[in-house]
Amino acid sequence: MRLALGLALLLAVVAAKPRPGTSAAPAQVLSVKLTGVVSPLMDDILGEALDRARDGGYRALVVELDTPGGLESSMRDMVSREFTAPVPVIVWVTPSGGHAASAGVFITMAADVAAMSPGTNIGAATPISLQGPMDSTLAKKAANDAAAFARTVAEHRRRSITWAEKAVREAVAASEREAVEQGIVDFVAATPVELLEKADGRWMRRAADSTLIHVAGAVVVRMQPSLRHRLLAPLVDPNVAYLLLMLGFYGILFELQNPGAILPGVAGAIFLLLAFFALSALPVNAAGLALLILGVGFLVAEIKVHSHGLLTVGGAIAMAIGGLMLFDDRAVHVAWPLVLATTAVTVAFFAALITLAIRGRRGPRASGVAAILGRRAQVIERLGPRGRVRLDAEVWNAEAAAAIEVGAEVVVTGVEGLTLRVRPAAREA
Repeated sequence: MRLALGLALLLAVVAAKPRPGTSAAPAQVLSVKLTGVVSPLMDDILGEALDRARDGGYRALVVELDTPGGLESSMRDMVSREFTAPVPVIVWVTPSGGHAASAGVFITMAADVAAMSPGTNIGAATPISLQGPMDSTLAKKAANDAAAFARTVAEHRRRSITWAEKAVREAVAASEREAVEQGIVDFVAATPVELLEKADGRWMRRAADSTLIHVAGAVVVRMQPSLRHRLLAPLVDPNVAYLLLMLGFYGILFELQNPGAILPGVAGAIFLLLAFFALSALPVNAAGLALLILGVGFLVAEIKVHSHGLLTVGGAIAMAIGGLMLFDDRAVHVAWPLVLATTAVTVAFFAALITLAIRGRRGPRASGVAAILGRRAQVIERLGPRGRVRLDAEVWNAEAAAAIEVGAEVVVTGVEGLTLRVRPAAREA
């Protein structure tokens, strides 16, 4: 019996021993890049990355973060994902020149391992309302709530609670070296290899359980975003959102001015829907959006009501200020050259329309028979000498002195009841 057990054990050891010329598959970590505004889209990408890391058996998820901040709701969802992640989460603020501001501070501190590249910074997490300026009471409530959450995150991950609260209440920031010295992040890493080497041997804590992180020498696999994420990512950009909003306004206004054109209205509606999606993921200032709408309204009113340019000037000023203050975060804003260029083009377009409208008012207005005399029409039924012609979009009975074939152009010389008297256009000198 003992001999049989010994032989079985020997066979198991031989079977488990790697064969010559083969080697065990190297350990892998999944890496995902999160850049731009913290939004529902970024939250969705993080969730997808965590699912892939779990299902693919990766040792950890490396999040390459570079963000100016964004929505508090999305940030809280992302922090919750990090706290309950099935694999270790390593947040790396990178590349050099990048930063983790506002909501990015919480995302970085919530990681199992937090690191920064040389030349990066972290901080300034003071909450900002998306509905415009807050009164003192609301501002105090928002600051207290954010500070409490910052303390919770810092304590949970054993980071500097004092600095986390200052980042919210005093909008302090720190360089990568200062962040390590003050216990905000764990270390500075310049390359992925250095990142994994320094992260190796640290702890992943989930509730009452703690697990050592083993990632030294692991192969980094870059996660490619899904097609949906690649299509939607460009929209969550303040400049793109602003352009979509303005194009949507133009399309709807052109449709209202030219009913039945269809294409401008359809395009305008699509642009507006895309703009609303982008704005829903950005820290929008309601006052800035209202100023943009008001500015466009002033320009439209100038066409209908001649105000000697006052409405045009007011509209231009409202549009420029609205564009510059469309977003509430200093790090999330529309480039001022784009705002000025868009405002200038809009004003020039409406100025041309206003000029044409003024000229039309000053010119002589013809009506009735006088408005038809001298107009050109096209024969659609042979005049022999009576038949029918098309004048603009209307069909008229017509009579000529001689027969005129279909397709010929004629000039109206008189009107008798509902019959036009015409002659061939070729006779005109």
